[in-house]
Amino acid sequence: MTQQIEVASCTQELVDLENEFGAHNYHPLDVVLERAEGIWVYDVEGRRYMDCLAAYSAVNQGHCHPKILKTLIEQAGKITLSSRAFRNDQLPLLCKELHELTGFEMVLPMNSGAEAVETALKAARKWGYKVKGIPEDKAEIIVCAGNFHGRTVTVVSLSSNEQYRDGFGPFTPGFKIIPYGDIEALRKAMTPNTCAFLVEPIQGEAGIVIPPAGYLHEAAEICSKQNALLMLDEIQSGLGRTGKLFAYMHEGITPDVLMIGKALAGGFYPVSAVLASKEILGVFRPGDHGSTFGGSPLGCAVARTALRVLIDEKMVERSAELGAYFLSQLQAIRSTAIKEVRGKGMWIGIELNSLARPYCEALKEEGILCKETHDRVIRIAPPLIITREEIDWAMVRLAKVLAK
Repeated sequence: MTQQIEVASCTQELVDLENEFGAHNYHPLDVVLERAEGIWVYDVEGRRYMDCLAAYSAVNQGHCHPKILKTLIEQAGKITLSSRAFRNDQLPLLCKELHELTGFEMVLPMNSGAEAVETALKAARKWGYKVKGIPEDKAEIIVCAGNFHGRTVTVVSLSSNEQYRDGFGPFTPGFKIIPYGDIEALRKAMTPNTCAFLVEPIQGEAGIVIPPAGYLHEAAEICSKQNALLMLDEIQSGLGRTGKLFAYMHEGITPDVLMIGKALAGGFYPVSAVLASKEILGVFRPGDHGSTFGGSPLGCAVARTALRVLIDEKMVERSAELGAYFLSQLQAIRSTAIKEVRGKGMWIGIELNSLARPYCEALKEEGILCKETHDRVIRIAPPLIITREEIDWAMVRLAKVLAK
C-alpha cells in the first residue's frame, strides 16, 4: 500500500528526503524552492532570492510569465498530446512561425536539448551518406574540446570532460575533438569524410568561453569549401541570451543546422527543435526518427507564445543593453578573488582564483542564486526581464561577497 508522505515545510526535512530517495546525480545548493515569479524565486521558508541561473537559460522570459501560463492552461483544456501518429493544429503553426523568425526551411521538433543534438547528429550522418556521398560508416563529425551538448551516451562520446565519460563506455565512434576557437585546427581536421562541424557559438558549461572574433565566420567559410555542415548548438546561447536572437548573428553568418531548446518554451514545457534546409532535414523518411512527445500540441502552443513574448516584449534588446551594463559593473569590482569577468549579453562568467562553490553558497545567504561551473566560474544569467534597478540591487551583494 502506498504510504502518503506529508510534504514537510522544513528545508532540512525536504533535503533529507531527496538525499534518501533521489539519485545523487546533482549537487544542488540546499535551498528548496516552491514558487517563482519573474526573476524571483521563493523557498519553503518564505525567503526570496534573485534567480541568476534562469534554469540554464530556460526561463529567459521570466518565471511563470502570465501570457505563457494562460496559453498552457487553455491548451491543456483542449488537447495535450496526440503523438505524431496523427496531425495537430499547433505543430504546423509553430513550424511556420519558426521559419518566418529564422529563415530556415524546415523544423524537426523534439523535447530536450540532448534530443535535438542527437537528431542533428543523425541528420548530418545521413546527409553525409545520401547527399555528399561519404562511404557507408565512414562519416566524421568534428567537435570542440570543452563542449557540452548533453549527457546521452553518444553525446558524452564526443565530450572531452572525463567525468562525463567515466563509467559509460564503450563510446560511439566517428568524432574528432579539436581545440575550441582554433580555426587552423578546424582546417587541418577536415577530410573528404567530414560531414559536419558541431560547435557552440559560446561555450556555456565550460564557463562562458567566447571564441576569437571572426571564428564562426571563418568556420562557416571552411565548412562551405569542404562541403561539410556547420551545426550550431544554440540551446543555451540562443533566444536572446547573448543580446541577439541567436549568438551566430554577432558574426553575420547563418549555419546549415541550428539546434534550439530551453527558452523555446519559456520553462513551462520541454520543447526543442532542429532547424535546417529541406536538403538536410529532407533525408529523413517516415520511421527514420521520432518522438512520442515531440511536436505535441501542448508543447507547440506554449512555444508559440514563448517566442511571441520574447519578441513583442523586446527581451533580446534588453539583454544587449542591460547585459552590457551588468558586465561593466562586474568588471569594475576590484577583488583579488577575481581572475576575469567575461560575457556577451546577459550571459556572464566570473572566473575566480579559487573554488566558486563557497561564493555561490555565500551569495545564497545574500539572496542571490548562482551556479558554479568547472569549479572556478560563477555564471550570471538571470531572466532577460531583469531591470537596471534589480541589477544594482544584485551588484551590492555581489560586490560584498566577491570582496571577501
